[in-house]
Amino acid sequence: MTAPAAAPVRPHRTERPTVPVPPYSAAELADTARRVREHVVDMCAGPEGGHLGGAFSSADILTALYFAVLNTDPDDPEDPDRDRFVLSKGHAAVGLYAVLAERGFLPTAELADYGRPGTRLMGHPVRAVPGVEMPTGSLGHGLALACGFALGQRLDGRAARSFVLMGDGELQEGSVWESAIAAASLRLDNLVAVIDRNGLQLTGPTEGKAPMAQLAERWRSFGWAVRETDGHDPAALVEHLGSAPWEPGRPGLLICRTVKGRGVPFLEGRPAAHYVTLSARNHARARAALRAAARAVTTATATATERTVTAGRPA
Repeated sequence: MTAPAAAPVRPHRTERPTVPVPPYSAAELADTARRVREHVVDMCAGPEGGHLGGAFSSADILTALYFAVLNTDPDDPEDPDRDRFVLSKGHAAVGLYAVLAERGFLPTAELADYGRPGTRLMGHPVRAVPGVEMPTGSLGHGLALACGFALGQRLDGRAARSFVLMGDGELQEGSVWESAIAAASLRLDNLVAVIDRNGLQLTGPTEGKAPMAQLAERWRSFGWAVRETDGHDPAALVEHLGSAPWEPGRPGLLICRTVKGRGVPFLEGRPAAHYVTLSARNHARARAALRAAARAVTTATATATERTVTAGRPA
């Protein structure tokens, strides 16, 4: 018998390429994040419900990553030179599915199948979904997976980066800190971890379960380069995430201050937003809140533009 032909070896890049999407303004990123939240609301109005709170708190982070930072292409999702992203807080899968659909990895119409028998859009992400690198959901494992991706990229001589999004309640898992030690010891400066610091977990405020005072200092003591920012500010997110690595030889950590359920007033900052099955009435209320917020932003932007134009006219 003849041996099967070896798969062709694809050449790899040694310089980080630009993100293969048009440049997006902060306003465009915010509007994309609004559409992402609308998709999430629709999925959470289905019979299975979904983890709306954490998906909403991380919507701006995911949007900034996929539309302005990650080198990843929906037309070639297995490109070996792609940046890798791991959703360690896998219960926020509805948010990831919505972003992947908006980015073109899957049809937006498929989001209606979420949680239904036979669908690939399960309660936690699986590899059957284009753009999903690893199945996740058992908290505390995502950082280790991202470490593996980052180390593999370095050993292959590729200029790609690896990103991982964790919840703040997830930091109670010991495996997170084991991975933090390993990443710093291996000097994985092509690794960026992001913490969705919304301050809430299933059973209530994180500070009431395992206080996280001096969180940035804790990570710095492990050998990480640490930054903090508003997790709902698109421009700040792109500035920080897009400029990594921040310090040679140090993995990066971005602590994002967020609000659980951000965008829907009757759910914002409430532990009850962790997992919801929206009634028809609350589905309509949530959608109306998102649309009202979008109109307010549009009106404010138009007013500011008119003032600028008027101020520039000759007397």
